[in-house]
Amino acid sequence: MDINQLIKIVKTKINQNISCEKIEIEDKTFLHKSHQTHQQGKFHIKLKINSLYLKKISKIESSKVIYKILDEELKIYIHSIEILID
Repeated sequence: MDINQLIKIVKTKINQNISCEKIEIEDKTFLHKSHQTHQQGKFHIKLKINSLYLKKISKIESSKVIYKILDEELKIYIHSIEILID
């Protein structure tokens, strides 16, 4: 899987499961390529989600919601994820 496919899947899954006004996803993998733990085919992504629903719940709960939605992708394709709720 390439990063563009992953971004499309992540956006689709989040939009299908929670109400979002806007989702931005940035590939931050390039920042970690020199790290000893970097694995080919695993990505580092940054999510910026504008969602009234997520904003109403705690940061921990909103992160749990996102992790549950992206469970499969986190196990297979995502090495690191940064979540910003706006």
